[in-house]
Amino acid sequence: MNTFSSSLSIGCTGATALGEIWVAASSAGVIALEFPSSREKFTAALEKRFGAPVEFAPEKVSVALEQIRQYLAGIRCEFSLPIDWSGMRPFQQEALRETLKIPCGQTRTYGDLAAALGKPRAARAVGRAEATNPLPLVIPCHRVLGSDGKLHGYGAGEGLPTKTWLLNLERANT
Repeated sequence: MNTFSSSLSIGCTGATALGEIWVAASSAGVIALEFPSSREKFTAALEKRFGAPVEFAPEKVSVALEQIRQYLAGIRCEFSLPIDWSGMRPFQQEALRETLKIPCGQTRTYGDLAAALGKPRAARAVGRAEATNPLPLVIPCHRVLGSDGKLHGYGAGEGLPTKTWLLNLERANT
């Protein structure tokens, strides 16, 4: 568990095509994103994971909230937000940094990402890193497919239907 010397700030997008999306940020950048969720559930999870107080301060995450709204409206395809990587293990950071390189509207397999990391036998480990991605949408794990080229798992929203919806949104807007 990480412990921050300052509080985490949270805010909510309000109604979107995927429901309300909650975002948290530290002083270093966005650190967590969750949907569907409630303020209480998101706050409790953050306090448990990071051992830091959480303040409802949408003004401190307003840029992230606006970029998420734009993305879901098909106006934006990539995010330009600082990411706080401190809550992730080293391999997860490597895998998710590689995930950030996948162009909007395109996909890669877990094996492709493992190979790009120079660890071609680590496809399952990449899959685990993707499954525990704390910033879905911002770090586009929905662009990662199984070795068979099919959709496999998505932990946010309604799972695979949400992953399919996100890929269709991106392909329609690229």
